[in-house]
Amino acid sequence: MILMSCVILILRLMGQFSDEGTIAVADSTSPPPPVVELPLSTRGATIIDREGKPVQLRGVNWFGLETANHAPHGLWARDYKAMLGQIHELGYNTIRLPYSIEGLRDGKVVGIDFRIGDNQELFNKSPIEVMDAIITEAGKQGLMILLDSHQLSTKRIPPLWYGDGFTEWDWIRTWAMLAERYKNQPNVIGADLKNEPHGVATWGTNDRRTDWRLAAERAGNAILNINPNWLIVVEGVEENVPGQKLPKHWMGGNLEGVKRFPVRLKQPRQLVYSPHEYGPGVFPHKWFDAPEFPENLLARWQTGFFYIVQEQIAPIYIGEFGGKQVDQTSKEGIWQNQLVDFIKQHQLSYTYWSWNPNSGDTGGLLSDDWMTVIPEKQMMLKRILPQLMIAAQSGKIDAQPVNQWLRPRFHSSKKTAAKAPRPQQSAQQPAKAPVNSQSVSSKPATKPQQTGPAIDALSPSASKSPAPVKSPVATVSDLVVKTSLQSDWDTGFCTAIQVVNPTDQVIANWKLRFDMPGASIDQSWNGQHRQGKNGQHEIQPPDWGKSVQAKQAIDMGFCAKKTGKRPLPRNFQVIARKG
Repeated sequence: MILMSCVILILRLMGQFSDEGTIAVADSTSPPPPVVELPLSTRGATIIDREGKPVQLRGVNWFGLETANHAPHGLWARDYKAMLGQIHELGYNTIRLPYSIEGLRDGKVVGIDFRIGDNQELFNKSPIEVMDAIITEAGKQGLMILLDSHQLSTKRIPPLWYGDGFTEWDWIRTWAMLAERYKNQPNVIGADLKNEPHGVATWGTNDRRTDWRLAAERAGNAILNINPNWLIVVEGVEENVPGQKLPKHWMGGNLEGVKRFPVRLKQPRQLVYSPHEYGPGVFPHKWFDAPEFPENLLARWQTGFFYIVQEQIAPIYIGEFGGKQVDQTSKEGIWQNQLVDFIKQHQLSYTYWSWNPNSGDTGGLLSDDWMTVIPEKQMMLKRILPQLMIAAQSGKIDAQPVNQWLRPRFHSSKKTAAKAPRPQQSAQQPAKAPVNSQSVSSKPATKPQQTGPAIDALSPSASKSPAPVKSPVATVSDLVVKTSLQSDWDTGFCTAIQVVNPTDQVIANWKLRFDMPGASIDQSWNGQHRQGKNGQHEIQPPDWGKSVQAKQAIDMGFCAKKTGKRPLPRNFQVIARKG
């Protein structure tokens, strides 16, 4: 009986079992379901396809490209094509794909196990070439891609569209490059111009330094000059809107200013507004404790963004919402289910935060193994899966010429990543899964802190042996080890390792040795692990990494379970091995 119940649950998640208990079999005589004809535009408050059919974007956020990994997370555990296939099979039609400008400029990706299935196709690719591969395969599997300028650097979400060493021109130029690169790739449907403006960001103040509405117009029109078919997605701010009615919003969630100060694009039918919405599991805002909760939510949504739909100004796409609780008794579960019902009632578009399990405050649709879907979340979201899918898409990515600033750069930073503040500035770590660290403003956090396996600047290992005297022939002792603690939680941690060849010669036949008596490795990438006596460990590179080319590096890493005192690895050495 239990087995049958599990089978029925799985079939329901796949959309093949009806409430009446019968398996839904496609009628071979019925016409095929309608599909989305790309590109997309808008009509009033509705997104429409080329034929004028209403389209709801219903998808997930798959983050990682914006972090110091420079690649979507989870590829240390799974084949990227299988990951995309699962998203499609579950019934979603869209992926919001975050990136950072710093990530696209860099020449290295980290945290991909190239031994897994088709991940080998990603070996030696730059971050933007990994993005190309994800987009191309998504098109083949019938998935639309919305690009998201999530961060400027790989470290945090900045308040404005410039800062952290990047200018407005860097931001717009990056968008122009992407618009040109993907203008003939039909499943790339648009640009989410900037993730979650907050803090000093304003709307309708006409201050060029802070008015997000004006910046969105500058970037949006620059994109449309290159690719007039893209949707231009504009998020809100957090505060600083003249005459706003609600005293507090989520970061990027305040669209009250649209009524008086709408975004003005050369092609207004490409404009979509996008709030982000979260529950008390992310931050316990006062409205969750109000006596009128949850009835007060509808009034907040109406004031904050839904009037835009009611007045037929433009479509609304909820770019992020999510949480760990989906039950009908906890406040977070009540909030989340009420928002799902609101989306269903008004046929809104959304992308769920997140596909990844390693979002610290919200969790994800996947479990920590990166394969198993959390059934309760999928059952909730099944209520708002799309009625229209897209057919398999093929196109041409204009990969050349690549702008000068986008060429891969080899760097050897000695900085270590700072810990990101959690809500209420707590340094508490998650109890189980590793999470990606992204800092926010000094104010209480008003969005999920992606606390997870983000690799930040790799720091040289303090255990490196003294610098050798230069000899005519380079040896393994010339190799430099750099390490970075990706994440650290109660029962485990993940570490990234980079072995750099700073010489002008190829160095071959090497392996890595280090001490780690208080932990045991349970997964690794780009290396074969062997545990010796007295807490000593060795990692041998795969065949393709046996030789480190001049001025190049090999990236590897592992996650480990803590078993005793002093669990973190130390005393890294590069030693010779027999060929």
